[in-house]
Amino acid sequence: MSGAAKNLDPVFQGVGQRVGMEIWRIENFQPVPLPKSDHGKFYSGDSYIILQTTSGKGGSYLYDIHFWIGKDSSQDEAGTAAIKTVELDTTLGGRAVQHREVQGHESDKFLSYFKPCIIPLEGGFASGFKKPEEEEFETRLYVCRGKRVVRMKQVPFARSSLNHDDVFILDTKEKIYQFNGANSNIQERAKALEVTQYLKDKYHEGKCDVAIIDDGKLVAESDSGEFWVLFGGFAPIGKKTVGEDDIVVETTPAKLYSISDGQLKLEEITLSKAILENNKCYLMDCGSEVFAWVGRVTTMEDRKAASRAAEEFIIKQNRPKSTRITQLIQGYETRSFKSNFESWPVSTGTGTSGGEDGRGKVAALLKQQGVEVKGISKSSPVNEEVPPLLEGGGKLEIWRINGSAKTPVPKDEIGKFYSGDCYIVLYTYHSGDKKEEYFLTCWIGKDSIQDDQMMATRLANTMWSSLKGRPVQGRIYQGKEPPQFIALFQPMVVLKGGISSGYKKSIVDKNLNDDTFTSDSLALIQVSGISVHNNKAVQVDAVATSLCSTDCFLLQSGNSLFTWHGNSSTFEKQQWAAKVAEFLKPGVVLKHTKEGTESSGFWFALGGKQSFSSKKVSQDIIRDPHLYTFSENKGKLEVGEVFSFSQDDLLTEDMLILDTHAEVFVWIGHSVDSKEKQKAFDIGQKYIDLAVPLEGLPQDVPLYRVTEGNEPCFFTAYFSWDATKATVHGSSFQKKLSLILGTTMNSSESNDRSSSSTDGPTQRASAMAALTSAFNPSSKNKAVSPEPHRSGQGSQRAAAFAALSSVLTAEQKGPSETSTARFSRGSSPVVQKSVNDTVKSEAATSEMGDSLESSMGTEAIEGDGPASETNGTDSEVRSEPKMDENGSETTFNYEQLKAKSSNPVSGIDYKRREAYLSDAEFETVFGLTKEAFYRQPKWKQDMQKRKVDLF
Repeated sequence: MSGAAKNLDPVFQGVGQRVGMEIWRIENFQPVPLPKSDHGKFYSGDSYIILQTTSGKGGSYLYDIHFWIGKDSSQDEAGTAAIKTVELDTTLGGRAVQHREVQGHESDKFLSYFKPCIIPLEGGFASGFKKPEEEEFETRLYVCRGKRVVRMKQVPFARSSLNHDDVFILDTKEKIYQFNGANSNIQERAKALEVTQYLKDKYHEGKCDVAIIDDGKLVAESDSGEFWVLFGGFAPIGKKTVGEDDIVVETTPAKLYSISDGQLKLEEITLSKAILENNKCYLMDCGSEVFAWVGRVTTMEDRKAASRAAEEFIIKQNRPKSTRITQLIQGYETRSFKSNFESWPVSTGTGTSGGEDGRGKVAALLKQQGVEVKGISKSSPVNEEVPPLLEGGGKLEIWRINGSAKTPVPKDEIGKFYSGDCYIVLYTYHSGDKKEEYFLTCWIGKDSIQDDQMMATRLANTMWSSLKGRPVQGRIYQGKEPPQFIALFQPMVVLKGGISSGYKKSIVDKNLNDDTFTSDSLALIQVSGISVHNNKAVQVDAVATSLCSTDCFLLQSGNSLFTWHGNSSTFEKQQWAAKVAEFLKPGVVLKHTKEGTESSGFWFALGGKQSFSSKKVSQDIIRDPHLYTFSENKGKLEVGEVFSFSQDDLLTEDMLILDTHAEVFVWIGHSVDSKEKQKAFDIGQKYIDLAVPLEGLPQDVPLYRVTEGNEPCFFTAYFSWDATKATVHGSSFQKKLSLILGTTMNSSESNDRSSSSTDGPTQRASAMAALTSAFNPSSKNKAVSPEPHRSGQGSQRAAAFAALSSVLTAEQKGPSETSTARFSRGSSPVVQKSVNDTVKSEAATSEMGDSLESSMGTEAIEGDGPASETNGTDSEVRSEPKMDENGSETTFNYEQLKAKSSNPVSGIDYKRREAYLSDAEFETVFGLTKEAFYRQPKWKQDMQKRKVDLF
C-alpha cells in the first residue's frame, strides 16, 4: 500500500454508503464515531466532523462534510478536524463540498440538519462532562435569531441581556418563557415557538407550562409578573448593543489567488471557468466567504495545503469569526461559487451533479495513489417521475390572441395549437372538498410575434386579478409543456404556422411562405407518447430524416393520410396515432404503412427515401428541487437557498422561488404587498436569467405564480404537505401559535388594543398577581428564583415586592399593555387564560387564574415530538410497522392499505401505509425495495405513494 493510502484514517472506510448523517468527535486528535442518540449535541470544548449524504441525480450520492469548531476547542483539535475532513473527502472519492463551521456562526445549511436548533453545551471530552441525567437543572436565558434556521446563544441571566429587538427564551424548571422584543421580527417569533416546544419536549418531558411575554404589551396576567420577578422586578430594558455576532461581513467583488507551495498569488484576470486548471488549487476571496477550489487531479497533500492556506488567509486578513470557508472539488461547485464568474458553461452528457466523468477521473487518480475508494456508487437507471395531475372533469376554456383581443377556440378545435399563435388556457376544477380552483396559463408558440406574447400576458394578468389572485398562473413555451398541461388535452397536437392576424401580417412583411397546417397541405406529424401526461403530437419537417423507428407518424399528402409505424413502436402508440388522425381529419380513411413496407408514393411525398434514426430520444434527467429566498440589490436579483426545506418555510410574509429544473414557481404569501405580487413574473424571469448560465436551466422553462392557499398538487408534491396548515390564517407567528399550541393566543399579534387609560391598573394588577403567587406556596405556577441557591419563600416575596414597588414608582413614558399566554401539554388539558377586563381590583388577583381557565383539549398537539429525531433530513425518515404480541412485524395486504380501500385496516398510522406491506409485496407495488425507497428524498417517496394510492 502506498504512503497516500496509509495517510487515510481507517475509521472512514466504508462511510457514505447510505443517505443520512454520520458524525465523529475529535478525541485525543483522532475522529471517534458519535452514536446517533448524541447527534445534535455539540460541546463548546470539542471539534466535530459531520458527513451529510444525500441522493443525487441518476442514483449517485452527494456529500457535504462540515467540521464544527467549538468556541473553547483548542487550535490543535480544530486543525485536526480540518485535516481529517480532507482525508474523509478522499475516502469518498474526492467529490465532497467541505464547510468550516464556527460555533455561533454556523451556515444555514449546517443548521438545517438539526431543526429546530442546536444548543451547544458547555464542557467537552477532555474536561469530562456529565451525562444529562446527572446534571441538575439550570435556569438559562437564550437569545433566538433566524427566520428559517435558528441560531441559539446562551446569554447571562440578567435584565441587561434583554432588548427590544430580539426574541429571548427563558428556560426555568417550572416554566418556559418566550419574550418577544417589541421590535423583533414576526418570523423570528414564529421560529422561536418551535424552539420553545422543542425545549419543553426534550428537557421537560412535555409537562412544563409555557408563557409568551410580549415586550410593551401587558394585560393583567400573573405570567408577566412572574417573568419580571425573576429579573428582580419590572424595569425598563436597554437598547440592543452591537456585538461580534451582529457584525455583517459584506460580500465584496471576488478576488482569485492561485496556491503554490502554500503561497498565494493574485490572478489579475476576468473570472471565467476556463481559468481554473484541473491540476492546481485556488483561493477565492468574496469577503463574507472564502472558497478553496481544488482541481480534480490534485493530490491529497495539495488539498490539505489548500485548506491550511484558507485558514491562514482569514487570520492574516483579521477577518471576523463569521467568515466562512468552503472547499470545493472541480465538478462539484456550488451556486454561490459559480455566481462570481461571468460564465459557467454547463457540462453535457452527464446525469449527475458535477459529472460522472469527473468523478471517475478522481477515483482513477486516487487509485493510482494507492487509495481504494469505497464511497462511489454506480448510477442507477433514472425512473420517470410524473408530478400529480390536476383533477379531471373540470371546465376547459381556450382563447387565441388576435390583435388586442382574445378569440374563443371552438370546442372541436380545442387541442390544436399553432406555433405562430399565443393562447390563454383556463381550467376550472374541484379538488376534493375544496372550493373551485383555477389553472390559468399562457401558451407561447415559438414562431409567435412579440406583440401577441405581450398581449397574452396582459390579458392573462387581467383574468388573474378578476379572479382575486386565486388561479395558479403559468407561462408555457412551445416544446416545454409540463405534464399537467398536456393532460388537459386528449389529444394535444402542435402544428406549424398560425391563424392570428399578427402572425399572418408578419409573414407578409417578411416575404415568407405561409406553411400553416391546412386540411390538404403536406404535413408530417410525430406521435411519440401514449401516457395521459406525455401524448403530445408535433408537426415536424416533412422529410424522411424526421422519421424514427421508436415512434409512429402521420403523413398528410393532398387528400391522402398515411400512418407509419416504426419497427420499435408499440401497439398503444399505433392506436394513439389513429386517434390523432381522427381528431385532425374526422372520418378519414387511413393508409397503414409499416417501416420497411413503404410505397413509392409515401417516399415521393417526403422528397425521397433517406436514412433515419432508430434510437429513442433520451428523457431529461430528474433533478432535486431547490427553494430560494431572494432580494433585489440595484436591480440585480440575489438569491439564498433554503436548505432541507419544508412547508413551514413558506412564510406568509414572503415570496419564494421553487426551482425543480423542469418548472419554476414563484410562491406568494398572503401578507405580501399587492404591488409586490404583481412583480412575480418579473422576479421569476430574473431568476431564470440568473440560473440559465450557472445551473443549465432551460431559458424556456415553464414559470408559475402561486398564491398561498391556492397551491396546486404539482406544487405541493415537492413538500410533505399538510392541508390543515393552509386553513390557518394570520401572521406567521399567529399560525405557529395555532398549529403548535393548538389554541388562539391573546397576544399582541391578534389583539392590538389601545390602553392609554389602563396602564397603571394593568401593570399593578400584573405585579400583584406575581406577588400573590410568591406568597402562595400551593400555587401551581410558582415563581422561579434567578439564583439557584435562593429558592426560599423569603427571596420570592422580596423579589415580588421589588417588582410591585418598581411598577408603582416608575415613571411611565408611554402607553403599554401586556399580553401573555400559557399552555401545557401531556396529561393536562391545554389551558388558556384571557383577561378582558383590565381594571379588575388588585385584591381579586389571587383568584384570577382559576376563574378564567377554560379547557381547550389536547388532541391537536398530542404526540408532537421534536424534529431532531431525524436530524431534519427527509431522506432519513423510515416508517416501521408495529409489532404483534409475539414480537413479529404486523403486515397487511395492498388492497387493505390503499386510501380508497373497500376493506380498510384500522389502528395503523395512515401517513405510513406503505410500511405495513410485506417486503415482497412492497417491491411488487413500488418496483423497488424498501431500502431503496427510503433512500430517496421525502418528496419523491410521497410522489410514488400518491401514484399507488398509499398517500
